[in-house]
Amino acid sequence: MEFGFDKTDESFRGEVREWLEKHLDERFTAAVGRGGPGSEHEGGAERRAWERELGTGGWIGIGWGREGFGNRVATLTQQVVWAEEYARVRAPGRYGHIGENLLAPTLLAYGTEEQQRRFLPPIARGEELWCQGYSEPGAGSDLASLRTSAARDKDGRWRVTGQKVWTSLAHEADWCFVLARTDPDAGRERRHKGISFLLVPMDQPEHIEVRPIRQLTGTSEFNEVFFDGAVAEEIVGGEGEGWKVAMGLLAFERGVSTLAQQVGFVEELRAVVRTAIANGALDDPLVRAGIVCLWAELRTMRWNALRTLGGAPDAGAPSVAKLLWGGWHQRLGELALRVRGAEAAVGPADWTPDAPYELDEQQRLFLFSRADTIYGGSDEIQRTIIAERVLGLPREAT
Repeated sequence: MEFGFDKTDESFRGEVREWLEKHLDERFTAAVGRGGPGSEHEGGAERRAWERELGTGGWIGIGWGREGFGNRVATLTQQVVWAEEYARVRAPGRYGHIGENLLAPTLLAYGTEEQQRRFLPPIARGEELWCQGYSEPGAGSDLASLRTSAARDKDGRWRVTGQKVWTSLAHEADWCFVLARTDPDAGRERRHKGISFLLVPMDQPEHIEVRPIRQLTGTSEFNEVFFDGAVAEEIVGGEGEGWKVAMGLLAFERGVSTLAQQVGFVEELRAVVRTAIANGALDDPLVRAGIVCLWAELRTMRWNALRTLGGAPDAGAPSVAKLLWGGWHQRLGELALRVRGAEAAVGPADWTPDAPYELDEQQRLFLFSRADTIYGGSDEIQRTIIAERVLGLPREAT
């Protein structure tokens, strides 16, 4: 794919910069640079207010391809411009990412007109937040093994029972889209059958319990969610069609946002280089070689993202992208600690096992990046997808 920015895109870039400069003001100072991986717990009130600010400006949903929900519509290259400029000014990490970039495209592809009119405008206004109910304690990478179930009650409503885990921002979300088994008999023949994609309001204290999961970084962005007869108001794509809808959603997960993620990676690498210059670690030839290698790999990731962006669907492209950035980010975290030397192992003096503790950015980078090759589909699963769906290799015997 030939990818580049024309005069219209550059004019749009100027509009984006002007809007961000004007609106990312002192009201949101506490949230600037906060809310990304490893700091999703920070600046919560300011970031929710920022979502509403974005919504007022029409900047939520610019990639939906349809207007009429309170959103602008932008071309593919303009979406890239927005993502890159947003990342460059270190605007707050998005609270509404799951609703805007995962649920909304799924509703546009598989939902009814009524569902789109009900759920897309509040997302576009930054008013309703979503979380994702996929993984379970025994069904993470092997998602088809899920045990959460849903059955109709006497009033014809779906009642959801089961447990989800690693649910980002479940403690803040207004809604959760949940994969649940609605036809256990169909699942006995093929595990992917009999699953439905349900929309569940989170404000059901008698039927939903959210428990935070404490991480290596001392924070709790992720949660366990327990459903005990929670009411589900809608099914997307039809009863028993949840697996198709869920796989369609995962295809939306990587795209323009990958390029914005890489802008963040650039800033993290620059911070490591600045530290290496300041403390003399750059004199070490192994450190210099590591920096050059990471820089070259980051450029390769960008070219790969541009090559696949907006092109024909490729079953292996998301897996290749995930393999590239997951391992790269881990190696960056390792290099960051090598550059810091012994002081990187020193924590806060007032640390206690039962209380959150403050880490500096590079310590947090190292610890949080340990999960990069697991969440969002482990490296092993990504390689299996490439082997079976792209290379046509036989499935592993079970």
